[in-house]
Amino acid sequence: MPSRYRRLHRATYSYYSNGQYQEHTRHRIKDCDYPGVIPYAKSRNLFDHDLTREERSVRGNLVAGLSKEDIELLDVFEGDEYVREKVQVHLLGSIEPLNNPSGAIVSSTSAPLPVDLGEPVDTEVYIWSAPTTFLVPELWSYEVFIRDNAWKWVGPAETKESYAEVDRRRQMNGIITRAAEYVTEDSVVN
Repeated sequence: MPSRYRRLHRATYSYYSNGQYQEHTRHRIKDCDYPGVIPYAKSRNLFDHDLTREERSVRGNLVAGLSKEDIELLDVFEGDEYVREKVQVHLLGSIEPLNNPSGAIVSSTSAPLPVDLGEPVDTEVYIWSAPTTFLVPELWSYEVFIRDNAWKWVGPAETKESYAEVDRRRQMNGIITRAAEYVTEDSVVN
């Protein structure tokens, strides 16, 4: 379990499963390690071709059993660049306790999507709400993230340093600033 995730969520009775939701794309954000997810209807104009079924779906981990406080902490961590929206997710694996994961939670590879996805479940996902001009017109790759950047987010030991980003975001109370876009030396630019 990534240490930053453990720091953010102290839920005792949480469960997770691998999941997927359709007709959304996950993009690189300029100068960031983490992605932004937007509906495919909104991202379609970023590409010069139609995307495949696999490319128009976002895989991730569905986490259940979080407390209201856990969700509030997530809202602060995700900041004002995202809004929490209801979506339907198809489970791609079994439901497992979060405190004893099988390893699939951090797997860097994915099997092809099954033809029959089964019945979806209702959940909430953080959708990118900042301008799409901050997004790189290419899909964000979990495999590339694992290879190049995961070390920044998943520490081998729980140390004070591994919590720095979570604590920084808590202090910002969810307000993410992009100084180069919004602020000049003397005033705020709208």
